[in-house]
Amino acid sequence: MNGRTKEELSGVSLLGGKRVSYPDDYAPGLLETFPNKHTDNDYFVKFNCPEFTSLCPMTGQPDFATIYISYVPGERMVESKSLKLYLFSFRNHGDFHEDCVNIIMKDLIRLMDPKYIEVWGKFTPRGGISIDPYCNYGRKGTRWEQVAFERLARHDMYPEKVDNR
Repeated sequence: MNGRTKEELSGVSLLGGKRVSYPDDYAPGLLETFPNKHTDNDYFVKFNCPEFTSLCPMTGQPDFATIYISYVPGERMVESKSLKLYLFSFRNHGDFHEDCVNIIMKDLIRLMDPKYIEVWGKFTPRGGISIDPYCNYGRKGTRWEQVAFERLARHDMYPEKVDNR
């Protein structure tokens, strides 16, 4: 069977829409899912959002980041356009960097119940310092719970050279 049936895509309403409404503030209700057709094998899905913005909750100044989201899907997968609009909804939202990545991860866990997920924010410096929060989750009672612990414990043992951000 090729493609997706209308039934499989019944919860996907933003993809292909000609008129897109961009939210004014944090909008987790925008997230949509579709069925994973390959539940018989584990695989990673990775999203890179190099134009993420949010606001500092203290100063109101913009913060810029690349957000990396990697997950091993369970039964459901996040639809990419809804994810894009959801991430855009942080543009006028005031939260610290660490809060943003944890909120994103927890919203995606509630939405999809993935086997494993990690979210890493690589924020550009303000005041001469960059902040790169990382969080992850492995489904409790599965081997992915141990994977999450191992990746968290070792995620930044070999940090990249940062010379231009």
